[in-house]
Amino acid sequence: MLAGINLAKQSKQTVAGLVQKRFSHDLIVSPKTGRTIIKTGAGGRSSSNGHVITVFGCTGFLGRYLVNRLAREGAHVIVPYRDEDDMRHLKVMGDLGKIVPMEIHLRNKDSLEAAVRHSDTVYNLLGRDYETRNFSFNDIHVEAAGVLAELAQKHDVDRFIQMSAMNADIDSRSRFLSTKAEGENLVKSIFPSATIVRPSAMYGQEDRFLARLAMSRGLSVRINGGQTKVRPVNVSDVATAMHQMLDGTNTVGETFELVGDKTYTYAELLDFIKETTNLDIGDINIPKPIATLMAKAMNLLPWQTLGADEIERMMIDDKLTPGAKTFADLGIEPSTLEVTGIQYLRRFRTNLYNDEPLKKGVVGKKKVIHTSYL
Repeated sequence: MLAGINLAKQSKQTVAGLVQKRFSHDLIVSPKTGRTIIKTGAGGRSSSNGHVITVFGCTGFLGRYLVNRLAREGAHVIVPYRDEDDMRHLKVMGDLGKIVPMEIHLRNKDSLEAAVRHSDTVYNLLGRDYETRNFSFNDIHVEAAGVLAELAQKHDVDRFIQMSAMNADIDSRSRFLSTKAEGENLVKSIFPSATIVRPSAMYGQEDRFLARLAMSRGLSVRINGGQTKVRPVNVSDVATAMHQMLDGTNTVGETFELVGDKTYTYAELLDFIKETTNLDIGDINIPKPIATLMAKAMNLLPWQTLGADEIERMMIDDKLTPGAKTFADLGIEPSTLEVTGIQYLRRFRTNLYNDEPLKKGVVGKKKVIHTSYL
């Protein structure tokens, strides 16, 4: 009898708690601008977390993962785009009306301002691995970043989170990395409280890292003898970290270097891909001058393959900057490539080995890993 009464009381308290949560709200006042951010609802995509967020570069590799995390908490996410086909997959990531597409052009400042005007947070994920005839590294990494920081400051945006790159350095031999560093400095000079994020090479379902090595099939080209050290990081982990920076006051004005939990040489990565895919991939070491000439020739093709600046980057080891924060400061444990890599590389296997578990490494038996953008 007594147990029944206690159970009834607990049930009543649970229902009361749910009702209270559903109709309650949390009010947050921005310490920078005094803007009021009101959270309403029980949580989830049909609620509202009070944020209006603009994600430049949302149609890229990392962008889709970040937009999903923001939208599923009820944020209004503005997704700037240049081509309608590039952003359609983002519209279903949020509830009706929560994903707001806006057409922009980097050389049309009015279109950029319209995308920033009503936001309290701006993510700048703009960047390219190679230059095109329309946009150089300087156009994307420096000038565009500066314009967005100016607009964010003009419209009293609370948070500005700038995507950079691991090994960004003004004096780097790579134009990609030197312009990334220039962009960081320019953003900081305009928006001092901006958060800088420097991820290492990211891997995932749509990457240009593991997939490029696996797609080499019969022959892979080694630069620097395959001895360059890299710390690849799962794109899902980077998206989670950047999502936490939205409300993380301890990230304001800081620089984060997000890398994987292990260091590999390119030769070791190729060996891992061979074991995982059961492909017989040969490799040949090519001197840097010849590889650079080959890359310049390939850039004349109608589609981009490998740029000369990428050859330069493949000669630079990943090194953490003293004083930079990492995943540990966000309470995130990065994924292990040996565990998660199989879900991205299995598609390169032949039908004979498609369901075969890994023979080596930490994964000793067959297991199912659910793949999603969550």
